[in-house]
Amino acid sequence: MRLLLMSDTHLPKRAKELPAQLLAELPRADLVIHAGDWVDTATLDLLESLSGGLVGVHGNNDGPDLRARLPEVARLDLDGLRLGVVHETGAAQGRERRCAERFPDLDVLVFGHSHIPWDTTTDTGLRLLNPGSPTDRRRQPHRTYMTAAVTDGRLTDVLLHRLAPRG
Repeated sequence: MRLLLMSDTHLPKRAKELPAQLLAELPRADLVIHAGDWVDTATLDLLESLSGGLVGVHGNNDGPDLRARLPEVARLDLDGLRLGVVHETGAAQGRERRCAERFPDLDVLVFGHSHIPWDTTTDTGLRLLNPGSPTDRRRQPHRTYMTAAVTDGRLTDVLLHRLAPRG
């Protein structure tokens, strides 16, 4: 199973549209995961219409329309891999401990909010992934998203993709 991970799209405030490279990944993904801060419902509608499957959560910049359609936390079982999605996890310092305590029943937690790509594993074995933002790099050198695979109940082939500067 091929996964496409993204967060913090902030459309249309931080960009007018999703990058073409990211949109080209949609047909190759079995499941798209969005970790919040969509900002507009049009992006949710677009991803629902173009993806084979979509799991998303709302973020702190998402209004009532998105909050009515998306949970704060999503949990799913992917062939035995226990995966969760949430927008905010708090400050970087102490993140592994806090997430391990809050989500002891997960193998992988996808999160967003900071726009900073993140890939670490806690002492308890919880893998934390933040795909960054494909539209707003903030203080990062690149706009980013991730792809991964689930094989025999394990997360494999996690790749951070850097998007070319807007031109």
